[in-house]
Amino acid sequence: MLRSIFSVLPIVTEQRPQTVRQIASSNSTLLLHLPKLPPVSAYVHLPFCRKRCYYCDFPIIALGSSLSIEDSRISDYIDIVCKEIKATRVDSTAYPPLETVFFGGGTPSLVPPRLVSAILEALSSKFGVSGDAEISIEMDPGTFDGVKVRELIHLGVNRVSLGVQAFQDELLKVCGRSHGVGEVYQAIEIVKSSGVQNWSLDLISSLPHQTLEMWEESLQLTVAAQPTHVSIYDLQPGEFPLPSEDQSADYYRNASRFLQDAGYEHYEISSYCKSGYGCKHNTTYWKGRSFYGFGLGSASYINGLRLSRPNKFKDYKQYVNSLEDEVDNCAVKGDINLHDLAMDVVMLSLRTSDGLDLKAFKEAFGESRMLSICEIYQPHVESGHVICKDYKGTTIAADEYASLLLNESWRHQKLASVRLSDPDGFLLSNELISLAFNALSSC
Repeated sequence: MLRSIFSVLPIVTEQRPQTVRQIASSNSTLLLHLPKLPPVSAYVHLPFCRKRCYYCDFPIIALGSSLSIEDSRISDYIDIVCKEIKATRVDSTAYPPLETVFFGGGTPSLVPPRLVSAILEALSSKFGVSGDAEISIEMDPGTFDGVKVRELIHLGVNRVSLGVQAFQDELLKVCGRSHGVGEVYQAIEIVKSSGVQNWSLDLISSLPHQTLEMWEESLQLTVAAQPTHVSIYDLQPGEFPLPSEDQSADYYRNASRFLQDAGYEHYEISSYCKSGYGCKHNTTYWKGRSFYGFGLGSASYINGLRLSRPNKFKDYKQYVNSLEDEVDNCAVKGDINLHDLAMDVVMLSLRTSDGLDLKAFKEAFGESRMLSICEIYQPHVESGHVICKDYKGTTIAADEYASLLLNESWRHQKLASVRLSDPDGFLLSNELISLAFNALSSC
């Protein structure tokens, strides 16, 4: 395993409250409690890029190609983020240390390691960071070398998300990427030779001018690179010609089949991993757990409420100043809206291969809400787009499913979970999740 945060940050050794995972194992109404539990994850937005990619709508700061390692725009921003972390108020001192930290962007690999270290130190000082925390950083080809990767590992970074996007120069140019295929191969070699075991390779499907042959080549080269995790996003820039919807669906099916045949688990709509290498930080989102967000345009989810930062730098700086003046803070309070929470649980759960836990959902939100979802999905169980399983993990046939909906006693004994089928159910996720929302709204 890689060196953890031990070497540069204080190790958390004092007695702490139970972790979220410990509570999860003993709490039958976890769905209601999770949003109220102290966050154990932090997202930090590092918005710097050489230029804006054509498909990107994230808040970024374009630095241009003549980037200096001492660029004051980067150091000034990091100072403000550290101020935000330090000024953030929490409900009490009895909170667990962070279990995941994710540096996203932007292109975080443009930030010098010493400034990444400053943020990690601020997080550790404020919240504590678990000794076995997953610390991830997004990196783009052409923005780092082996020295930078090793410095980041020394700081405690133990997971890399490599933004390859495509293995064809013409497609990289079409979507406005700053790197070429040559830099992709160099980046892969640097990551692997630096000893990073836990790394993800990111691809984009349905790009302008992308053909099925190009897509299959990218998948083959991805598997040959041997990442432990693969993320695939279907982002469509506003440039034509784009693949048709049928072609995009074929790309998705091909990826699901090819990557699973290569030993990757399709554990979330856009995510594949080797055994034991699922992204712990992203699982925080999909499980509906609380999390901190720091930096331009980021969002926190605390006490069941979302708090978003401004997308413009000037406004964000003013926001941080208000934190320091105690005008605003992250210790948000308020009552959880059960209807909104139920919809969040459905949406996030159905993105995953585990699907929606029907017993937990019923205990948290009531029998009528659970039954309304089961009933609305009956025709889709018949079509094969929705899969229902019993408590032994066995798939329930469509005719048995229909019978169980009419028998309350047997329904409680048999219906354990529903999930979207892979790949066809996942392809219809927007439509199927909307149906669940409509069913919940009528309860």
